[in-house]
Amino acid sequence: MLKEEFVMPKPKGNRPHGMRGFTLVEMSVVLVIIGLILGAVSIGKDIQRNAEYARIKQKFVDQWAVAYNAYVQRTGFPPGDMQQEPRWMVNGTNYNPNAAQNIVVSGGNMTGVNAPRSICHGTPPDVAGGRAMQGEAEFDLRNLMQRAGVRMPPGRAEGREDRYVYLDTNGNPQEIQVCFQWNLPTTPEGAGNVMVVYGLIPDLARSLDQMIDGKPDAREGMFRQLGIGNDTDNVAGVEWRANNTQDISTTNAGATDIGAQLDEDQVATVVAVYKMNQ
Repeated sequence: MLKEEFVMPKPKGNRPHGMRGFTLVEMSVVLVIIGLILGAVSIGKDIQRNAEYARIKQKFVDQWAVAYNAYVQRTGFPPGDMQQEPRWMVNGTNYNPNAAQNIVVSGGNMTGVNAPRSICHGTPPDVAGGRAMQGEAEFDLRNLMQRAGVRMPPGRAEGREDRYVYLDTNGNPQEIQVCFQWNLPTTPEGAGNVMVVYGLIPDLARSLDQMIDGKPDAREGMFRQLGIGNDTDNVAGVEWRANNTQDISTTNAGATDIGAQLDEDQVATVVAVYKMNQ
């Protein structure tokens, strides 16, 4: 009796059995899927960053503006001023212990007086710009708010309500700090009571300006960059100085200057001034 022998079928094509590879169509599909995944990750980072910027405005900057207005409504004067002897500024006659430098108003002109100190909780990063003095209770923002019974935003933590920590575009931590001060009529970014916001990377500053004023303009509107004057009529605005290619040690950089920061560097920061409505 003859036995039937099993004959292995020959593989199609010229390749041995078990060595079938991907076709061009399959490779194309894989590459398209990888591209979609990378694009989704990149878009997701942008969406996450935009959401964080909106959260900083709504949960921190806006809430400090609300706390400021609540203080004024509750006490009748801005933080640091006094109802007994108001001087139309942040902290009245207490701003300078030297009597020879106290305010002298002649004919309603206040352009020659000394600018009062800022109302901060501790010293901000830019002391010269903020005019703050550390360790004096009458200039301590947190003490003033607590004495008036004003609820502050949660901020960074208990005792650090004036600060907020976020990640810059390199993924490194940055800290925002707010102070309040009164600007003289000759102040480049505008006179009156303002909130000074420190520690903004340029991308965040432009985003906040867009949300507050409708366009990112460093010298016009309620939200401006510290030190940039609004003194040119019928001329388009100016860009915010610095950009996200520069590291935190960069000073006096322009908006179009390309920096040489490394991924491990903190991004450059700018200081903004937010005009208060009272």
